[in-house]
Amino acid sequence: MFIGEYNHTLDAKGRLIVPSKLRESLGERFFLTKGLDGCLSVYPTEEWESFTSKIHELPMTNKDARKFSRFFLAGASECEIDKQGRILIPANLREFAKLEKEAVLVGVSNRIEIWSKDKWEEINDVDVDDMDDIAQHMEDIGISL
Repeated sequence: MFIGEYNHTLDAKGRLIVPSKLRESLGERFFLTKGLDGCLSVYPTEEWESFTSKIHELPMTNKDARKFSRFFLAGASECEIDKQGRILIPANLREFAKLEKEAVLVGVSNRIEIWSKDKWEEINDVDVDDMDDIAQHMEDIGISL
């Protein structure tokens, strides 16, 4: 399980250090793709295969299903960590997530999200009252604290 928040910088070639605590669970080969809310998502191979098998089952006659599969699969990239603990983020994915210099890696259960620092600060600025409302909605779907 991935947890935690880590601040790092991209180098001039678009490489980003993956913290050792996150690297341990990624394995040798993993997948990087667009994520929701403007971040990138990193999936270990097993999680990626589970996710893509669900996409494979979607009816391609459904317009939303086609858009959904294109969004996640068209720009996806298979990755490896280099000897310095870095991954190379392809230009198309850096552009999508507006990654320039500062990045935040966030462990979110079965995946890692990579955010531009500015976008992370914007999206993570949640008012306590808002979180109370969100928690209420989660309880409505069966998740309680």
